[in-house]
Amino acid sequence: MLGVEREQWQDDREAENIDADDQEYRKKWGSQVENSTMVSDGCSVAVAHGAGFMADQLYLSYWLRDFTGLNMLRQYEKLLRLFPFSRLSKQAAVFRIVPIDDRQPAVFERAYPTPPGLSDVLAAAGEFQHSDCCYRLEAAWDLWQFEDEWKLAPSSVTLVCLGPDFENETGEDLRMEFGVDANFLPQPGVPGEVRMVQSNIKSLLKLVHDVDDKLGAERRLLWTESGENFHDKLQRALTAGE
Repeated sequence: MLGVEREQWQDDREAENIDADDQEYRKKWGSQVENSTMVSDGCSVAVAHGAGFMADQLYLSYWLRDFTGLNMLRQYEKLLRLFPFSRLSKQAAVFRIVPIDDRQPAVFERAYPTPPGLSDVLAAAGEFQHSDCCYRLEAAWDLWQFEDEWKLAPSSVTLVCLGPDFENETGEDLRMEFGVDANFLPQPGVPGEVRMVQSNIKSLLKLVHDVDDKLGAERRLLWTESGENFHDKLQRALTAGE
């Protein structure tokens, strides 16, 4: 199980006061990210390994039990209703439906105010419920980010449902695309980075925990586009900052 207390999303909007020193922080959050990629509640996961250390795209994938073209949108709805959409973003969310494979043009595309009205999104999805379709909601959630100073600001995220007959190399059923992984890595030399990055990691782990509880998942994978193990990358970053 993930070592994250279940608390309201609003509580995550402010960084906690951290009494532990940096060494305790590095040990605690490194181990919690490691736990998020291990067997939990019968949910096993494979982890890809790689080399190098640079900004990378971060993903969270789920393979679900008994996932079919008939129930896929019900599972997608569970994910959408769990997700803590941004309260600060002024950019519209965009929902797209793509048939067959990623090379095809969208058969449906519509912008929605942020946070998106999920009933409207799901109604649109229901009009194109086919097992060879992919459903993508491009939106945002709020994370601590540094630009001259730390601010809670919108960070792009895409929530994806992949029909069982949609051509998909990785083969997962649901996927969250978090963009560049830098928001979840220590930033040595930046004032206050311990508390703020901890808050972002905590938000990520809480999301994993909540989705685990709601979905009947066979396995999940927190992975990067390069194939690098995100836990290993975090540990190296933590060690470099000591």
